[in-house]
Amino acid sequence: MSNGTVSVELDGPNGRPSKSTVNGRPPAPNTQKSLQEASSVQKQQEVHFKASHGIIVAFFTLLLILHVLGIYLFTSGFLLTRLVLEHKSDCSVPPIALTGRYDAGSADQGCWHPKTFNKAVVLIVDALRYDFTVPYRPEDYDKQPHHFHNAFPILHTTSSKQPQNAFLRPFIADPPTTTLQRLKGLTTGTLPTFIDAGSNFAGTAIDEDNLVAQLRNANKRIVHLGDDTWHALFPDYFDPELTHPYDSFNVWDLHTVDNGVIEHLLPLLNPSNTSKWDVIFGHFLGVDHAGHRYGPDHPAMTAKLNQMDSVFRQVIDLLDEDTLLVVMGDHGMDAKGDHGGESDDEIQAALWMYSKRAAFGRTSPAYIQPPAHAKERPVAQIDLVPTLSLLLGMPIPFNNLGAPIEEAFIGSNGKDIENLALVNRLTGAQIHRYQREYARAQNLDATIQSPTLALWSTANEKFQDLQATKATKAEQWQNVFEAFSSYQQQNLSVCRSLWARFDLINIALGIAILISSFGLLLVYARSMHKDRADLTPVIFTRGALGVIMGLALGTGSTYVVTPDRLVPFSAFGAAMGGALGMASGLWSVRVALVSILPRDFWGWLAVVFTILPCIGFASNSYTIWEDEILLFFLSTFGILTLVSSLRQPVPSVRWLGCYHSIIFVLLTRVASLSRLCREEQMPFCKSTYYASATSSTSAPWQLLIPFFVAIILPDVLKAFYKSTESYHETAPFAVGFAYRMGLFLVAVFWTMDAADDGDWLAHVQNPTLQSLHGTSFLKDTRMRIAQLVLAVAFIGGYATYYYAKPMLSISATPRPTSSTSTASLSISSSNVVTTTPTSAITVHGYANVHGTRYLLLPLLWSLAATLAAKPMGTGALALCLWQILSLLEILAANPHLGSASSSSIGPIVLALLGSFHYFKTGHQASLASIQWESAFIPFKTVTYPGGPAMVALNTCGPQILCAVAVPALGLWKKAPKPGRRLRAEGKGKGKGEREGEEEGDEEGSAGMDLGYLGEVAGAAATHLLYYAAVNLATTMWAAHLRRHLMLYRIFSPRFMLGAVVLLVVDVVVAWVAMGGMRWSVLSVAEVFGWS
Repeated sequence: MSNGTVSVELDGPNGRPSKSTVNGRPPAPNTQKSLQEASSVQKQQEVHFKASHGIIVAFFTLLLILHVLGIYLFTSGFLLTRLVLEHKSDCSVPPIALTGRYDAGSADQGCWHPKTFNKAVVLIVDALRYDFTVPYRPEDYDKQPHHFHNAFPILHTTSSKQPQNAFLRPFIADPPTTTLQRLKGLTTGTLPTFIDAGSNFAGTAIDEDNLVAQLRNANKRIVHLGDDTWHALFPDYFDPELTHPYDSFNVWDLHTVDNGVIEHLLPLLNPSNTSKWDVIFGHFLGVDHAGHRYGPDHPAMTAKLNQMDSVFRQVIDLLDEDTLLVVMGDHGMDAKGDHGGESDDEIQAALWMYSKRAAFGRTSPAYIQPPAHAKERPVAQIDLVPTLSLLLGMPIPFNNLGAPIEEAFIGSNGKDIENLALVNRLTGAQIHRYQREYARAQNLDATIQSPTLALWSTANEKFQDLQATKATKAEQWQNVFEAFSSYQQQNLSVCRSLWARFDLINIALGIAILISSFGLLLVYARSMHKDRADLTPVIFTRGALGVIMGLALGTGSTYVVTPDRLVPFSAFGAAMGGALGMASGLWSVRVALVSILPRDFWGWLAVVFTILPCIGFASNSYTIWEDEILLFFLSTFGILTLVSSLRQPVPSVRWLGCYHSIIFVLLTRVASLSRLCREEQMPFCKSTYYASATSSTSAPWQLLIPFFVAIILPDVLKAFYKSTESYHETAPFAVGFAYRMGLFLVAVFWTMDAADDGDWLAHVQNPTLQSLHGTSFLKDTRMRIAQLVLAVAFIGGYATYYYAKPMLSISATPRPTSSTSTASLSISSSNVVTTTPTSAITVHGYANVHGTRYLLLPLLWSLAATLAAKPMGTGALALCLWQILSLLEILAANPHLGSASSSSIGPIVLALLGSFHYFKTGHQASLASIQWESAFIPFKTVTYPGGPAMVALNTCGPQILCAVAVPALGLWKKAPKPGRRLRAEGKGKGKGEREGEEEGDEEGSAGMDLGYLGEVAGAAATHLLYYAAVNLATTMWAAHLRRHLMLYRIFSPRFMLGAVVLLVVDVVVAWVAMGGMRWSVLSVAEVFGWS
C-alpha cells in the first residue's frame, strides 16, 4: 500500500474511524457534504452486498433442490420400500369365523386349523438353484451336463418314488435375491425390501410378525445352526445351549459352516435328544460360497452338492414320523455364481418337503414327477410361511401374502379338496385383514383395492352358498378353493407392483439430473475467472425460471404420455428445466469462463483426490477400506505441503508452513487410532471406538478424552488467535470461557452417562450418593446438561456471533512534539499502523480480521457436534478442528496453493477431512453403524425434529464442521481490501496522479471489498463438488452393480451415505456457512466500510 498521508484518524469510539472529524478538526461545510455523499455510497454498497449474498445463497439452494430431485428419483426406482405394520396375529383370534367343526385358540391342537406335525427341521441350502436338484436333460442350448448336474439326487428321487412322503417344487424368490432379504420373506410371508419404513430402522432385526416369533410365543424350543445372519434378524430367539451360529461373510471358506451344522444337527436328531427341541433351523453356506468362489460349473460345486446329498440321506434315516423335514434354497445364482438381482437363475431356488408318514399328495397324477424345470408349477417363497404355520398349528403371521402349498393339504390320496379350500379361506382372510389395515395406514386409492375386494366378495359368496348346501360336492369345494386362491394371487400381484422391482426409468432420470447438476457445479466452481458475485444473478434467475417452466412442461407431459408418472416426470421436468436455465446463464457469461482443467500441480492433485475415490467405489474392497484410503490421501497432502513450505523464501513463513504441515500429518495419524471396524474388515481391523468389539459403551480411560479436550483445545484456539494478535473483543470470553465451559460440560455429560450405564452409584460409600441409586437423578441431570450445552452453542453462540465486533485492539503511542513527519499508513503481518504528527496508532488483528471474526461460527458448531459424539468421537472432532486451523495456516503460508478463487486443493482437502473423521467418530458406510441413541442425548423420549437432528449431527458432524469452515478458506489472514472510501493524498504527487487515484486506484485506506464474496462462493462450490462427485459415482455404481452379491451390504449403503452427506453439506454450505459469512462481513464493514 502507499505510504501517503491518510486523511482520517482512527480516533472514533473503541478505535473505530471517526465519522465526525477530519484530521482532528471539525468538518467544514464542503467536507460535511462529502461525508454525507460517502455515507450514501457506503449504504448502497452494503445493500449491493446483501443482494449479491442473497442471490448466491439462493443459487446454492437451487443446487440443493436439483440434488434432492435427482436423489429422490433414483431412490424411488432403486431402494424398494414398504410400510411395516406392527400388528400381530393371535392364536385365539382367527381372521374369519371358523367352520363349526373346529374351535380356535389351542397351540397344542392347532390355533386356527388342526396341526399335522409337532416338530420340524428346516434346512436352508444357501443358493440351491432348482436345476441343481433335478436330473440333467439335454437341451438345444445345453447339450452337455455341467458339474452341478446329477450331484444332488436325493430330493428328486424321494419325490418321484414316494409322492405321499415328499414333493419337490421350484421355489421362486422375490428380488432382491440376497440372503438377509430372502430370510425376511421366508419368515414373514411378505415381500421384503431394502428399506422397511417402520420401527427399529436402526438395525436388521425383524420386528414385524413372523413365523419364528409365533413359534417363540407358543413356547416352542427353537434351535439355530449355521449362518449367523439369523441372529441379526432374530436376536435372542434361539436356545442358547443348543444353538451354534457361524460367520457367514468369508465366501472363500466352503466347509467351516457346513461342517459345523452337520456336527451339531445329526446328534440332535438322535431319539435321545428330540425332547430338547421343537424346531431346528439349519443354514448351509458351502454351495453359495462355492458359487461365489468358483462359479457353479466347477468340481468344487459337485463336491458340495454330493456332501449335501449325503447329509440329507442321514437326516432322513434319523427322522421320526412326527417331524416335518423341509429343505430349500433361499435364492439361486447366475452363471458366475453371484446373486442379488432378478434374473431367472438368481430367483429359481428349490423347495422339498419330506415326512416319514404319508402326509402329502398331488392334485393330479401328472404332478407326481417333480417339474422338469423351474418354469413349471413354481411356488412363491412366501407360500412357505402359511404352509409351515398351518402344518405346525401356528397362526399365520399378520403381514403374510403367501398361499398354502397344495401338496401339503390335499391329503395323501390327493382328494381332500375341502381341507385345501379351508386353509386357503383362512389364508385369504388373513391377507384381507392385512390389506385393510395397510390401505388405512397408506390411504391407498380405492381403484387399487377394488379388483381385490371384488374377488374377496366373490370368494365369500361361493363359500356361503356352499355352507347353505346340505350335500356338498367336490366341485363346489374346488370352486371355493379357486376363488380364494385367485384373491390371494391378485393381492400378491398388486403388492409386487408396488414394492419389489427396480424402476429403471426413475433410476435413469435420477442419474441424468445428478450428471447435469454436477456439470453445472463444475463449471461454476472451476471455470470462472471473474467475480462470481457479479455473474451469479443471471445464472440463478434463468435457473429459477427454468425450474418453473420445466415443472409445467413435465406435469403437462404426463397427461399426454403416461398419467401414472405424474410425480417422477414433474420432478424430472423441474430439475432439467432448472439445469438448462442455469446452463443458458453460464452461456450468456461465457466470456468470463476459462478451461476447467487445472493449471498447476495442486489443482491436479485435487482432481486426483476426487477422481480416485469415484473410481474406487466400483470395488467392494475399496468401499470397505475407504477410511484407510482417506488416511493415505491426507498424509500425502501433508507431506507435499511440507516440501512446498521448505521452498518459501521468507524464513518466518517457511517455518510456519513446515510446522503446520507436520502438525497436520501427526494429527491425522493420531485420529486414525480411533476406528469402528465393519464386519468385512475382520480380522484385519481392531475396533477402538468402544470398550471392545462387542460393546457399545466407552472404556473408563476413554472418558478422560473429553476432559483433555476441554483443557487443551481452547488453548490451541487461543494460540491461533494470538498468532495474528486477534485475541481481543469477544474472543477471550467466547474461546477462553464459554467454549471451554461448554466442553467441560460435555465431559461431565459423558461421565454421568457412563455412571448411569455402569451403575456406579450402587458401589459408592457416600450415603448421600447411594440414596440416589435407583432414581432418575443421573438421567435427568445429564439431560439438563446436554440441553445447557446446546443452549450455549446455538442460542448463546449465535447471539455472540451476531453481535460480536471484529477481534481488534487499538493502541496509540505518542510521538515527540518535535517530529515533523507527516501522516502515513503501513500494514504488518498482523496489524495496521497509522502515524500522525503526534501519535502512532496501531490496529492489532487487522491482517486477519475476517478470519478470526468468522471462526466463531465453526467453534459453536464444533461444540454441538462434540456433545452428539461419544467420548472417542469428541477427541476425533477436536483433532478435526485443529487440522482445519492448521490447513488454513498451510494455505496462507503457501499462497500459490491457498487462493480460494484459483486453487481447488483447500476445499477438496476440507472435504477429505470431513469424510475421514466421519469414520473416526464411530461410523461406517452401513446402517448398523448409525448411533440412534444420540437422539436421546437431550431428550427423554423421541422428539421431533430435535431427535433426528441430533442423529444427523452425530452422523455427519465432521462433514458439517468442515463445511461450516469453508468460508474461512477465503477469509483467513485476509485484511479488508484497500478501497476508495479513504483517499490517499500522496506527498509530492501531482494533481493528475491524485485524480487518477480518486477515480480508480485501489490504494488508500481499508474497506470491505465484494470480491471476497465471490471467492468464498467459489470455495464453497468446489467443496460441494467433491461430495457431488462421490454421490454421482456411488449412485451410478450402485445402479450398474444392482445384481452384485454385495449390493445391499456394501454398494447400496455407500450410495445412501453419499446421498445423505451431499444433501446435508448442501444445506450447511448454503444456509449456515454462506449465511454466517454475511454477519461476519457486515460486522467488519461496520468498522472499515466498503471499498
